[in-house]
Amino acid sequence: MADAAQISPIQDFIVSAIFDYTVVVDNYETFLIGIWNTITLVALSLLFGGLLAVPLAVFRAERHPIFSPLIWCYTYLFRGTPLLIQTFLIYYGLGQFEVIRDSFAWPVLREAYWCALIAFSLNSAAYQTEIFRGAIEATPFGEVEAAKASGMSRLTMMRRIILPSAFRRALPAYSNEVIFMLHGSVIASTVTVVDILGAGRTVNAKYYIYLEGFLAAAILYLTLVFLISRGFKLWEKHWHAHLRPRSAASPAE
Repeated sequence: MADAAQISPIQDFIVSAIFDYTVVVDNYETFLIGIWNTITLVALSLLFGGLLAVPLAVFRAERHPIFSPLIWCYTYLFRGTPLLIQTFLIYYGLGQFEVIRDSFAWPVLREAYWCALIAFSLNSAAYQTEIFRGAIEATPFGEVEAAKASGMSRLTMMRRIILPSAFRRALPAYSNEVIFMLHGSVIASTVTVVDILGAGRTVNAKYYIYLEGFLAAAILYLTLVFLISRGFKLWEKHWHAHLRPRSAASPAE
């Protein structure tokens, strides 16, 4: 029979490797705060980024001689550098300048949540600009010619024909941007924002554990990604209903 002293470490390892869900249940309020902060950060950054991206994408697609190069530099800068660095530069970097600390914007820029929101919005706007630009440029030539033949102005054609058609084509790529933004939101925890990952870290530090907080965070992220994916599938099904093959009508008797 094996010695009890030899079995004990193995038993301790097995017990410690088991997920203790009571730790998560006892700290559900912390995870609720993390879920709320994550959802609001992602939703608002996508909203503000989208409002900025649409006009930028139009100028890029129209090849505006002045704005197009500037917009290209902006998108290249924010797509070419990590979101973590952008967040650090805004949260830690701007506070180094006295002119910023003395300005009206300092009450906002000194808060980690708003700094993260600004960084996420600018980053998302850069990616959405390229997504919408590609969708606008892929507008079928026949749709544009038909709009011109109807006597539409360029602004009316953009509003009624090109942009609605572009949004439909951009929807699959935009769904990926939403998921990427959700994954990128974990960076908020590095600047003291209690998001889902931050909630997991808080629970782990509170009980000196390593598994429960991170595993609970992973499950929450998987759940949100599943809901986002299903939501976009239903959205695509609704917007692309006219593209689905229809059964032939039965011949009249």
